[in-house]
Order: sequence, then C-alpha cells, then structure tokens
Amino acid sequence: MLGGMAALTLLLFALYRAAAGDWTAAAIDLGLVLLVSGPVVYALHTGRSDGPGAFLCVSNSVGCAVACYVIGPGSLPWIYLVLMTNFFIAAPRLALLCNLLLTVAVLAIPGMFDASLHGISTAVTVALVTMFAYLFALRVNSETQVLEEMASLDALTGIPNRRMMEQELTAALEVHRAGRGSYGLVIVDLDHFKRVNDTHGHAAGDAVLADLAKILKFEMRRQDRLFRFGGEEFVVLLAVDTAEGLYAAGERLRLAVREGLRGPDGRITASVGAAMAGIEESWQEWFSLADEALYRAKNQGRDASVLAD
Repeated sequence: MLGGMAALTLLLFALYRAAAGDWTAAAIDLGLVLLVSGPVVYALHTGRSDGPGAFLCVSNSVGCAVACYVIGPGSLPWIYLVLMTNFFIAAPRLALLCNLLLTVAVLAIPGMFDASLHGISTAVTVALVTMFAYLFALRVNSETQVLEEMASLDALTGIPNRRMMEQELTAALEVHRAGRGSYGLVIVDLDHFKRVNDTHGHAAGDAVLADLAKILKFEMRRQDRLFRFGGEEFVVLLAVDTAEGLYAAGERLRLAVREGLRGPDGRITASVGAAMAGIEESWQEWFSLADEALYRAKNQGRDASVLAD
C-alpha cells in the first residue's frame, strides 16, 4: 500500500515538473516511480514482503538524498516522510541505519541550509523523528510477536495449537506429494479422562494434560512436531519412511504415557491411532484416517495402538 501510494504521488510530481519544463527533476521522479513499482509488483505476485520492503527502504533513502542534492532545500520536507515510512516497510535496524546515512548525506550537501543554525535544527528534528519511529517500531514488533504466540500456542501446555497443526499438516502433504519427504500422523487420546475432571475437578485435569505434553515432548525427536488438537487429544507429526516405523513410534508414545503419566487415582493410559501420508488431498482426510484408527484402538479395550489400513 505504501509503495503504491508513493509511486502514484511521485508520478503526479513527475508529470507536473515535466509540464513545467523541469526535465531533470521529472526524470528523477519517474525513475523513483519505476524503482518503487518493481518491488510492489514482486510482493503482490509472490506474497513476500521482507525483501521488497528492505529494497524500498534503501531506495527511499538513496532517492531522497539524490532529490535533495538535485532539487535543493525545497525537497527537505520529504525527508521526514521517508524517515517514518522506512520503519513501516523494513526491519527496525535496517530502517535506523538508512535513516542515519540519509541524515549524514543531506547534512553534507553544500548550500542545503541557509545558516549553521538551520542545519543544526534540521539534524535535531531528524534525530528525534528517527528515535521516536524506531521506538514505535520496536514496540509494534514486540506486541506482534506476542499476538502471534497467543494465536499459535496452546495456553495450558505451551505447545502449538490446532491452527498451527493445520498449517503444518498441509505443508507436510505438499512435501509428500512432491516426493521430497514421507510423514506419519499420530493421535494420542487419554483413556477415561472425563473421570478425572468429573471426580477431581478441572484443575486436576489441567495438571494431567500439562504432564502429558511434557512426556510426549520428551519422547519426540527434534524434527518431529507436537500439537494439542483439543481436549485430551494430542497430535504428533513424524518424519518417517515406513508404516512399521510409524507404528513403532506410536507404540513408544503409548508406553511412555502408560509408564509416566499419573493422576489423582493413579496410572492414566492413552489410546493411539496413526496413519501414513498417502494420496490424501487435504489434511482433514489424512487426519480422518488416523482418527478412525484411534476409534478402533478405543474399541479394542483402550491402551492400544492401531495403524490405519
């Protein structure tokens, strides 16, 4: 949005200056329009904004310095706009560096300021604008990170939630269909967990779920992913080549829960359903296969592992 607005505004200035016969300034404005439009089109086409944002930040700063050198003091008001927008389109450190270099470059241009006091005043206001914008950008980034964590992590166990699971399973299926990896899905569901909540309260149930998450995380490899699907159901995404390997992994998790998980009334067991990634078109189809296997494990008397056909 910022790039599109900047390109349109600069285009209007280029047309005005061309009509007034100021061809040098018009050419600079037109060049900046092309320079800004390229990254904008790339970001719209690819959906990636980090690289184009950094490029625009550098381009804004260089273009502003060149405009100040060619046009003179009349271009000084544009400096403050560039100083602010740099922090909206690039990482705070890069924007800070570009702003500092832009300030030094403008102060070094001969004849830019009528008196030394004018130059000092400009330097002070530029420094203040940069400092406030930098602090604001740091605050926004910090709050954005907190919001992303709140949206992606389960509050009780601290592991990724269903929203993250959907993204990870979808990505795993895409990798599998491309022939670049093989994955298995495991659903772990506690047996008779409702009794814990009904008899001892939800606080006791929450403690059991938190302990279960710790046990599962301890049993997993670095490349595996653990999610809380909801309630007492946990999902594990494994990089595994064979159905036998997936079944062995499910059994290992089941036994770890059986040996390590305790509640107010003693041992708590879990049922496990697993499914290899195949020709499924969506993560829901893949999940349904593992869920059906889990249902069979429950019907077999619980505390069992079943692999989908």
